[in-house]
Amino acid sequence: MTEAFSLPPETAEPHLHIAQRSLAQLKTVPELASRYVDNDKVLTLDDLAAVPVLAKDDLNVALAHLEPKAERGATWLFQSGGSTGAPKVGYAPTGFYMEGVYEQWRPLDRDDVFVNGWGAGRMWGAHFLAAAFADLSGCQVIALGSVTRDEYGDWLTFFAARGVTAFGGTPSVLRLWFAHARAAGVRLPALRKVLWLGEAWQPQLDDDLAVVAPNARRWGMFGSTETWVVGTNTPRCPADVFHTLPEQLVHVGADNVLDFTTLNPDMLNPVLRYRTGDAGGFVTCDCGRPDRALRLLGRRDSVVQVRGLGLHVDDIIAQAEREPGVSRAQVLITEQQGRVSAVDVLLLAGHDFAPDLAERLRKDLMSATFTISTAFQHDPESFRVRVVESLVGNERTGKTSNFVVRQEQ
Repeated sequence: MTEAFSLPPETAEPHLHIAQRSLAQLKTVPELASRYVDNDKVLTLDDLAAVPVLAKDDLNVALAHLEPKAERGATWLFQSGGSTGAPKVGYAPTGFYMEGVYEQWRPLDRDDVFVNGWGAGRMWGAHFLAAAFADLSGCQVIALGSVTRDEYGDWLTFFAARGVTAFGGTPSVLRLWFAHARAAGVRLPALRKVLWLGEAWQPQLDDDLAVVAPNARRWGMFGSTETWVVGTNTPRCPADVFHTLPEQLVHVGADNVLDFTTLNPDMLNPVLRYRTGDAGGFVTCDCGRPDRALRLLGRRDSVVQVRGLGLHVDDIIAQAEREPGVSRAQVLITEQQGRVSAVDVLLLAGHDFAPDLAERLRKDLMSATFTISTAFQHDPESFRVRVVESLVGNERTGKTSNFVVRQEQ
């Protein structure tokens, strides 16, 4: 059983008092307390394996009850799950747990000029996380955030003139920048490091970087808005393999579904066997590090990564199917070269649906759904709602799933 964890017992168990603290916190939540009646102590990895897993909705309930506060400095509130309606709130202290990341992973140094390309608004934490890491690294920082498509050219010229050496963002955002640079004939010869977080690396980026910045190499982080950074990799690691932080205890369960337990005493979220929906397994990394690494195998839930943000498909389907006249709904995600280019909500409706149904629902989803409004803020026309005669089904099995991914060339 203990081999299913990222750390051996002799390394993990001296820190399990943090898991014990999380258990005590969760037991104070009225809606969750009954599930932990048989769990009194977490002293060993076997004890931890007996603790029930915590789902996203469970953690949101716990945080709403606990409302944790940092012992020092500000307590930052960020969007944490829940893609419709008001954002569900997660918490973090100033610094965003980046000290542990910096101890393991140092892509930046004092000579770097770093562009922070993660968006800073709408309660998304990645921009601030990257800023905290840059502060520890002592480099120069260009706090770029999100820009519109027609601004790319001027900014790229500025980056080249400033001798930018490092650029960070979600792979979807990075793809937009480097594809534009390639098409415009812009070169960034000083760029050596590309930092990424928020979704899987996109192979097309390798092709663009080979032209725009042939000296650039990728440096990745993996995590979630609830766990924060779980692991890192370097240019010597495969893009889907990460070395987990000592403060993050990862467990591989049935069907390779992962759950996470924090061993960080400063963590505000009670992350105790928290299941994000990610799947993975332990491997030996090609980089040569002797410790076990974590290879990611995709997701096992209805949360789909759209331009670095998690879209809760079931929430979208539920809202659409509450509309009068709608019998069934489906989310169709279109990808081009590994990047989400469009999201369509398809509606199967009877004869009595309102003529303005599709446009009205689109406006509602765009205004109330954090992921959609943020991911498509620069190209809102790429999010559509359509009434159709039939949904997209699997011709072999006859099944129609809640969401379908379509690849386009």
